[in-house]
Amino acid sequence: MTEAPAGTAPPAPAGPAPAGPAQAAPAPAPAVLARAGRVLRRLAAMAATLLVTSFLVFSSLYLAPGDPVSFLVRGRSPGPEQLAELRHQYGFDQPFLLRYWHWLEGVVQGDFGRSHLFHQDVSAVIWSRLPSSLLLVTTAALIIAVVGVGAGIVGALRRGTRTDRTLMLLVTIGAAAPAFVVALLLRSLLGVRLGWFPTIGNGSGVLDRLHHVVLPAIALAVTFTALVTRVTRSAMLDELRREHVEVALSRGTPRRTVIRRHVLRNALGPIVTVSALLVSGMLVSTAIVETAFGMSGVGSLLVQSVDQLDFQVVQAIVLLVVAAFVVVNALVDLLQPLIDPRTAAGGSTR
Repeated sequence: MTEAPAGTAPPAPAGPAPAGPAQAAPAPAPAVLARAGRVLRRLAAMAATLLVTSFLVFSSLYLAPGDPVSFLVRGRSPGPEQLAELRHQYGFDQPFLLRYWHWLEGVVQGDFGRSHLFHQDVSAVIWSRLPSSLLLVTTAALIIAVVGVGAGIVGALRRGTRTDRTLMLLVTIGAAAPAFVVALLLRSLLGVRLGWFPTIGNGSGVLDRLHHVVLPAIALAVTFTALVTRVTRSAMLDELRREHVEVALSRGTPRRTVIRRHVLRNALGPIVTVSALLVSGMLVSTAIVETAFGMSGVGSLLVQSVDQLDFQVVQAIVLLVVAAFVVVNALVDLLQPLIDPRTAAGGSTR
């Protein structure tokens, strides 16, 4: 049996090492904490915006001239007792802030009150009209995405050519054309003269509804398509001037690959942002188009409610439109770093 040389420590015995103090778990990465804080701040700002908006929307009823009860009894001459009963029934005899609080509680639970014009719950009235408006907005959004982005890409890649000049002329005309003028032209040409599409109503059944929604969707999408085309063309031109794009092309990388991987991908940030905000605010623009084509949707309901002073319905529609705009804006802001990682890297410096 050999002994260890003098001055040398004996080898450690085989077996598991003695248990030491538990190691602390690694702290979350700063990037994760920053992203979580950004999400929380954005959600808090969204909630605050919706709260302020709800207060302004509710206050609009009382900013109108005259007594709110007079709108409910127009065309009649009720006595003092009937007026007092109406005030108590609709809560007008309560303090303003208390009425707002009760209304806000109902809104959170999906109860927007009762329509004086349709004698139904406001939620039921809006829900019956919402599918037609959503179909119209969805169809128009597809037109905007396909035609607007496609035309912007073509214009950027063929800058200065006859194709680019023609596209920019059409974009200028489309951006300046009011929706009701486009609707009248489409009805007259494609609906009445050529008879390709129906010019009034919502239709029944899936295919008939799609057939009825084509002309209104085109009329709704014309102006927005022109704006998206401009934004897409500008974003593509900015990326085409980048140094890394020129280097990639000089090294012999196929132009199609450079356009797809470097130019279009980096240009998606402003394109997606502008497109999403335009689509989210499109519910308001449906009022003109739905009225022009005799469609029964949320837009035409808004016009009818304003005309008949049905404030409960007007308040609900305005609040829903603003909520949609705020929510889409927040989602786009949160998804922007995923679309373009450069925004996350340079967020603090910007």
